[in-house]
Amino acid sequence: MAQIMKVGVAQFGSVIGDVDANVEIHLDWIARAREQGVDYLVMPELSLVGHHGCEALLDVAMRRNDPRLVRLSEAAGGMAIVIGFIEEGPAAQFYNSSAILKAGQIQFLHRKVNLPSYGKLEEGKHYAAGRFVDVCRMDDDWTAGLLICADVWNPALTHLAFLHGATFLTCPVSSGVEAVGVDFDNPGGWALTMRFYSMMYGAPSIMANRTGIERDLTFWGGSRIIDAFGRELAVAGKDEELITAELDYGQLRRARHLLPTVRDSNIALVQRETNRLLETLGVPDLVRDDKL
Repeated sequence: MAQIMKVGVAQFGSVIGDVDANVEIHLDWIARAREQGVDYLVMPELSLVGHHGCEALLDVAMRRNDPRLVRLSEAAGGMAIVIGFIEEGPAAQFYNSSAILKAGQIQFLHRKVNLPSYGKLEEGKHYAAGRFVDVCRMDDDWTAGLLICADVWNPALTHLAFLHGATFLTCPVSSGVEAVGVDFDNPGGWALTMRFYSMMYGAPSIMANRTGIERDLTFWGGSRIIDAFGRELAVAGKDEELITAELDYGQLRRARHLLPTVRDSNIALVQRETNRLLETLGVPDLVRDDKL
C-alpha cells in the first residue's frame, strides 16, 4: 500500500451459528474484492457466526489459531481483511472479536469493549469485555483503528484509537432497526456518527453493517466509506453489496493541518482529570463535600 489505499466493505447476511457455511460466504466476497484490486476489505461484526451466533456460543467459539481463520487469511493474500467471530480466549473467556487477517496470519485482534445491554441487545450475558484499545500499522502512512459497533458510541474509546496513532477508523457493526427502540434512528445515528468522527479527527472511516433479517432484528445495511473531511465516498443500500473507494493520505494530511484535533488533545490534562473524576464520581455529596 502507498498514499492511495483502495478499501472495500462486503455487506451481507450470515448464517446463524454455521461457521463453515459463513467461511464459504467470506471466501466469495474475498475473491470479488481481490478482483477489484481492494487493499483492505471489511466484513460486518460477528460475520462468521451471525448476530445471534451467541445462542450456540460453545459450539461456534474459535481460538485465534483456528484453521478456518488461517484459511481465510491465506485466501486474502496481500489484501488485508477484517472479519468478526466469537473468540475463545484463555481460561474459557469468550469475546466478541474482530481480527485483521493477511497473508496467512492474524495481524491484529480487537475484543469489543463496550458491550450493550439495552433495547434488544444483551451482549453482557454472553461475552467478556475487552480491556484494550490499540491500532494496527498497515504501512508507513496507514494505521488502522479497529472498534466494534457500540465501541464508537463511547467517544472516549474512539479518542483513544486516534491518540494511539490511527489514520483511519474501521467499524464493523451489526445494527438492526429495532435494536435500541422505536424512537431511536439507528440508520440516521450511524450516518451522523461516522461523518462526525471523520471530520473531527481528519481521518477516513469505514463502517460495515450486515443485511437481512435475524430473529427479531431487521438489518438495514447502509455500510459506508467516508473521507478525511467527513464526506461520504460510498454508501451501500439495504441489500448485499460490495462497495469500494480510494482513500488519499495526502487529503488526510491537509485535513489534519486545517483541524489539528489529535495534536491539540492535551493527553496530560485528560489523564489528570480522569484520575480526579475516578475519586469523586458516584461518591455521595455528603462524603464528597467533606473530602473537598
